[in-house]
Amino acid sequence: MGVFLLKRFATFLATLAVASVLVFAVLELLPGNAAEVILGDTATPESLAALQAKLGLDRPPLQRYTDWVGGLLQGRTAQSISYDTPTAELIAERMRVTLPLAVLSMALTVVLALALGIYAASRHNGLGDVGVMAASQVGIAIPNFWFAILLILLFAVKLQWVSAGGFPGWTEDDGGGLWEGLQALILPSIALALVQAAILARVTRSAVLEVMREDFVRTARAKGLTRRQALWRHVLRNAMIPVLTVMGLQFANLITGTIVVENVFVLPGVGRLIFQAISNRDLVVVRDVVMLLAAVVVVVNFVVDVLYALIDPRLRGS
Repeated sequence: MGVFLLKRFATFLATLAVASVLVFAVLELLPGNAAEVILGDTATPESLAALQAKLGLDRPPLQRYTDWVGGLLQGRTAQSISYDTPTAELIAERMRVTLPLAVLSMALTVVLALALGIYAASRHNGLGDVGVMAASQVGIAIPNFWFAILLILLFAVKLQWVSAGGFPGWTEDDGGGLWEGLQALILPSIALALVQAAILARVTRSAVLEVMREDFVRTARAKGLTRRQALWRHVLRNAMIPVLTVMGLQFANLITGTIVVENVFVLPGVGRLIFQAISNRDLVVVRDVVMLLAAVVVVVNFVVDVLYALIDPRLRGS
């Protein structure tokens, strides 16, 4: 187990290092620089030189890279150009919306997908199986932003049960509260969860059906276990490997892919932050947010690898 985790952790660190190099190279070393992008073609040489000095672009690329990575490791980030605030503070403030949204969406996804996937697998080729697969196909085909608009039209405009957008905050000092904040995230989380649940339900069904055909399941049934008992005691644990893979990718996607949905519901999250930073040509914020999102994907994959080892002893032995 220790060797397995050590290998995965080494891969985790190497992937983060490669990701940081790629992010830096794309935003810093391509033709042009942030100062030219911000000031435009009409900038004078004096103003361009002053902004380059302010942003540190007059230093060698390797020094800029080491300063950037060293600052991240120390918890120190550069000042945002448009907000005049350290990017760490901006990202931390926006993660107060994006992270709860992703967690709530993932919880809805897991509950819906596992329930529907197991239900469909236990009724293979039956009416329930066909109905779940048809519904999941529709869910996969619908873009989440379009579904978000439909939710707004139904629940906010027609029924007026919730607001059409915005976020009141988590505390009374912000003008909201815990319940008000959760209400603002209900529709966005449903819009994100249904599409992901459709994908995960199909994966769960396929994984459960594959394990149910294994010899050890037939042996368990022959020893007297009912179909339900064999399913819950033996099948689900062995079917969780491919399901966990998709769940890990989906959780990373829910954090990194909320740009459109956050803009539809006017939520002040990380997705809206990077959209605004691109519009304002604030490449300092874009760089740090993209690196954060890349790190989230790598961390989630590392956690999934650890869960593999806890679920499947064969991985620990290998």
